[in-house]
Amino acid sequence: MTTSTGVGGLNDLDELQKRSHPIRGVVALIVGVIGLLFAIGLSISFGAADISLGTVWTAVIHFSPELTTHQIIHDIRLPRVLGAALVGASFAVAGAIMQGMTRNPLADSGLLGLNAGAAFMLAVCFAFFPSLPYMYLILWSFVGAGLGVVIVYGIGSLSKGGLTPMRLVLAGAAVSALLGALGEGLALYYRIGQDLAFWYAGGVSGTKWSHLQILSPWILVAMIGAIILSRSITLLSLGEEIAIGLGQRIGVVKIWGMIIVLILAGAAVSVVGAVGFVGLIIPHLARYIVGHDYRWIIPCSLIYGALLVVLADFVARIINPPYETPIGALIAFIGVPFFLYLARKGGKEL
Repeated sequence: MTTSTGVGGLNDLDELQKRSHPIRGVVALIVGVIGLLFAIGLSISFGAADISLGTVWTAVIHFSPELTTHQIIHDIRLPRVLGAALVGASFAVAGAIMQGMTRNPLADSGLLGLNAGAAFMLAVCFAFFPSLPYMYLILWSFVGAGLGVVIVYGIGSLSKGGLTPMRLVLAGAAVSALLGALGEGLALYYRIGQDLAFWYAGGVSGTKWSHLQILSPWILVAMIGAIILSRSITLLSLGEEIAIGLGQRIGVVKIWGMIIVLILAGAAVSVVGAVGFVGLIIPHLARYIVGHDYRWIIPCSLIYGALLVVLADFVARIINPPYETPIGALIAFIGVPFFLYLARKGGKEL
């Protein structure tokens, strides 16, 4: 029995390697990095006061505090854009890991209750601990994300047929609606709606260097962990029996994978709010380009997730100046039709 599983697993692994495209992966990463750098420069340049790309470059390399344009770039726009990049990368990699581990192409931190759980816990913090330092807000957002996913998986597991992709999404939608309603109830009762409006709408306008200093180490460690875990996630995406036959300790992989997802989703929500669909769209795009090897999917998701949110933030600022459109709404314009398309296909891959 073990031998059969092992031979079948090797055959599946060979087939997966044939369906992977390393050359496309290298090209996609190079194009993505160039596009991301250009998008960051473009986003810093345009705003209430337009600044040339040359001035942006000078301000980054040789910052002069006495120049107003340099102060605008360094104190306002640069942390905002870098925050958008970190958030996009975090949501996309978290979605890729969830889709690989659960073999569920509809998996996403926003659709499975993680974002709503983190946002609910932030509402609790604002209501009962209004002067809580930012570091503790991040920690509680991690707890909220964990609470959301535990409830979703608990409800989904009660079904007779087990956890199907559609049941998991429906449970996530129900839990997200519940936690969202509880958060709004707290906002109304304790009159903290103004404080929570930023997180519920979704935006990076309030991002500061102090926030990035706290978040960056968490996200960096989680990204490194995701890349280290990528081969195991590739094997797990073939099926649990095959992964076990190929020597994987799937329990350990799932625990570490979920810890990484909680860190990434919790950190991202603490900055940008409950923005959905980034972790749904980008991993599918990465798989379409580079194949089914998560050693390529995760790095590509990192780059293109960052690119998507940076561009969404840029459009949010210029679409209706001087007001800002919530980036969650802009991404939903792409995400909702994409989700309906996947649901119509029965949750199958692209």
